[in-house]
Amino acid sequence: MNKKHHQKSGLGRRQFLASGLGVAAATMASHHVSATTGSKPSATALPKRRLGSLEVSSIGMGVQNMHRKYTTTVPHRPEMINILRAAFDRGVTFFDCAEAYGPFENERILGEAVEPFRDEVRITSKFGWNIDPETGERGPGLNSRPAHIKKAVEGMLQRLRTDRIDLLYQHRVDPEVPIEDVADAVRDLMDEGKVLHWGLSEPGIQTIRRAHAALPLTAIQNEYSMATRDPEAAVIPLCEELGVGFVPWWPLDCQLLTGSIDANSRFAPGDFRAMTPRFAPENLAHNMQLVDLIKTWSLRKEAAPAQIALAWLLAQKPWIVPIPGTTQMAHMEQNVETASIRLSPSELSELNASLAKIEIQGQRLPDAVLQFSGVEAPPRS
Repeated sequence: MNKKHHQKSGLGRRQFLASGLGVAAATMASHHVSATTGSKPSATALPKRRLGSLEVSSIGMGVQNMHRKYTTTVPHRPEMINILRAAFDRGVTFFDCAEAYGPFENERILGEAVEPFRDEVRITSKFGWNIDPETGERGPGLNSRPAHIKKAVEGMLQRLRTDRIDLLYQHRVDPEVPIEDVADAVRDLMDEGKVLHWGLSEPGIQTIRRAHAALPLTAIQNEYSMATRDPEAAVIPLCEELGVGFVPWWPLDCQLLTGSIDANSRFAPGDFRAMTPRFAPENLAHNMQLVDLIKTWSLRKEAAPAQIALAWLLAQKPWIVPIPGTTQMAHMEQNVETASIRLSPSELSELNASLAKIEIQGQRLPDAVLQFSGVEAPPRS
């Protein structure tokens, strides 16, 4: 059975919950009609892209907020299932979650949603936070010790109702565990057929090189959007050099790029944006320059602002696959329809020239969260 799954896949955000600011982003079956939603597949096939050797839909979907929104409200679970199944009806075959989201609850939601068509989609999850695999209790910091990774994956498989994870990420680099030890643990899981591909989220540059040398990577996941372009300096060029795919999380910058937030928007206690510098009142007012630019292009291309932001990402590289998340059916449909929007080379050049004149103010994450990004793993003794 595992061999069969290897052949089938063959080619093979995140929401951070405040726990003391701990960190807590062609239908493959055109005949499929969701028994839950009754929705019909789109007449237009959703293009495919490759992350390394793994083929997925050109736009994926993050499940991160389906257990708890940024506003701290809890979505109606049956509707979240409906949205995920309707996304599949419209050609989405790439779904992203993590044990830390909930913890565990996002994996349960995704597992239930895709169970009827599990073999036709690719699912990801992530390990790495210090979370008790049985109780879900959060400890301080990170834990990528090999034994812990293997226990974490066993729990993932049960919650996701599957026998394998198509793409397993290390959620953040553990500064106490050599990346080669992590790769060895993942290789063992691959040998058992429980993991098919692996990747890293927000890693240091040298850790990417070492990880890929130890066990070839399929994808790197970093925050990347029109508002957060840090990966362009080193991570994306390195992915291109190594033949590794790139998956942007928060491709709409926590709703900033959807046009639904304005200079007067304020965020309630508990909302992650309330403690994120970029969304502070003085910074938000300044950053409306980018939102205004996107809205201008939205009118020009007869598209929603979110679609312009996603189309811009898709135009950067053919091996970039954004994973916008949503808890609203209409927004999911809108995100998927982005695949039909094209920015010509001249349009992209013009848009990039305008972007270059805008400097975003405010860190993308609070210090307490940002400290876990770009970390290099220790050397192996």
